Amino acid sequence: MEMTKPQRIFLPQDFAITNWEALKPYFDLLVNETISDMHGLEQWLRKRSELESVVSEDMAWRYIRMTCDTTNKDIEAAYLFFVQEIDPHIAPYTDQLNKKLVSAEALYPLPSEKYFVYLRAVKKEIEIFREENIPLFTELSTLSQQYAAINAKMTVQYDGKEQTLQQAANYLKSPDRSIREEVYYLIANRRLQDQEALDALFHQLVQLRHQVAINAGFENFRDFMFAALGRFDYTPADCFKFHESVREQIVPFMNARARKRKADLQLAQLKPWDMDVDTEGKPTLKPFIDGHDLTEKGIACFAKVDPYFADCLNTMKGMKHLDLDSRIGKAPGGYNYPLAETGAPFIFMNAAGNIRDLQTLVHEGGHAVHSFLTKDMELNAFKNTPSEVAELASMSMELISMDGWDAFHFDSDELRRAFIDQLENSLETLPWVATVDKFQHWIYTHPTHTTAERTEAWVKIFDEFNMQEVDYNGQEKYRAAAWHKQLHIFEVPFYYIEYGFAQLGAIAMWKNYKLNKVKGLENYKAALRLGYSKPIGEIYATGGIQFDFSNEYVHELKEFVETELSKLEQPA
Repeated sequence: MEMTKPQRIFLPQDFAITNWEALKPYFDLLVNETISDMHGLEQWLRKRSELESVVSEDMAWRYIRMTCDTTNKDIEAAYLFFVQEIDPHIAPYTDQLNKKLVSAEALYPLPSEKYFVYLRAVKKEIEIFREENIPLFTELSTLSQQYAAINAKMTVQYDGKEQTLQQAANYLKSPDRSIREEVYYLIANRRLQDQEALDALFHQLVQLRHQVAINAGFENFRDFMFAALGRFDYTPADCFKFHESVREQIVPFMNARARKRKADLQLAQLKPWDMDVDTEGKPTLKPFIDGHDLTEKGIACFAKVDPYFADCLNTMKGMKHLDLDSRIGKAPGGYNYPLAETGAPFIFMNAAGNIRDLQTLVHEGGHAVHSFLTKDMELNAFKNTPSEVAELASMSMELISMDGWDAFHFDSDELRRAFIDQLENSLETLPWVATVDKFQHWIYTHPTHTTAERTEAWVKIFDEFNMQEVDYNGQEKYRAAAWHKQLHIFEVPFYYIEYGFAQLGAIAMWKNYKLNKVKGLENYKAALRLGYSKPIGEIYATGGIQFDFSNEYVHELKEFVETELSKLEQPA
């Protein structure tokens, strides 16, 4: 598809952010502009949206370049310059603009149907803003970058070459158990080398975050983040309900799967290095060779499901908005970063040639499709979907895209194995989400905890939600530090329960898609097109599903996946 930046109506067409002095006049113009009627207010909102889009995209590219190469000091300096020298100046202006909007809207009311969701978010931002938190947020952003830098340096020597941990993890799928065990210890011991540094870094983050909450008038950072993330549609009590549903419905199911795995592998003890190997002793699935091959097959996969999906990926390929291969010096993880002004996002990941990478591509591809479907919305704020909706887009795509996975040149049996892996993963995700979320609730409601107390809490929560069939005797120290690999805990606190809510929604979306593919795709795209112009429950309802995490609903969705798995596992 043709991608061109929209004509600017406020900033010069060639304006680029170089420093705060160049950017400041445009904020001043918005602060001082006279608004005399509703039409003028909407025009002012469009100008503000344009400014926010330009700032957002500039920051996006600095972050993208930094994560693509954490070893480049100039790139790191450009990112830190924005964090330390530009962003702190924007925060008080954002508060002034929010207050100007609310005051003007009181005189010239905007249509509630169109602006309700946006205005309630703005009012919450005003409520929690504190100028004394600006330098704390700057320090938090700078510290969070250290997590990526530490992880980017983690490599191991194996099979005659230096490998990233993502690349080495491929050997955990080897039919040779001795290889799996050897690589497990290599990876786990390498992570432990930075245990003290990561614990010390996290201690700083927790203390700063708690101070932010206290400054804003909250008892703890958990409650502050529920406000800051705009969680209007659920409470901590709902998170606890989700934890309970997962513990009662999904954990027993995963324990049964683990017992089956142990029996199929004919093992007396199921160890952590036995969890990724094929239980039938078949070769590891290798869906692609490298990032280029993954791109081409990903486009072909999407084309089989919906030509529009393929067009989105193909457009990003042409714009060089894909960086898929794992390499030394690259930050960990994967993401789809929306580019607010351009409209076409950027996908970053660490592909190493395995089935999880295929799943990551279609996951991030779902985010990308979401970005394209909302790119023409009138205000940037309407595109800023909450994570519960953003992750619905990506996790639904993981399941819907299975219709096109034969584009990865699987034979029929390989395709069956790939589907089993995906369906297992769709439920296995839920206990891990509950683990990470409950851990964060504990962390921030116990802000003065010691490292030892935090470790004890983690192990207790880990054991509550993870498979009791897996024997960690002799590997306790690795289990105790397992949370270090979850970047969300370090970089984006409390952004994780959304994966659980969205996974339930995705299973429901896929269930509807299997019943009626045309209607299922229509509902999926209709929900995504809403961006964040409606409350979460209404967006889910537009997709033909429920925003629900009750025991009964989780049981219903688990039963559906279990039935689909049993079909795949029946003898041919």
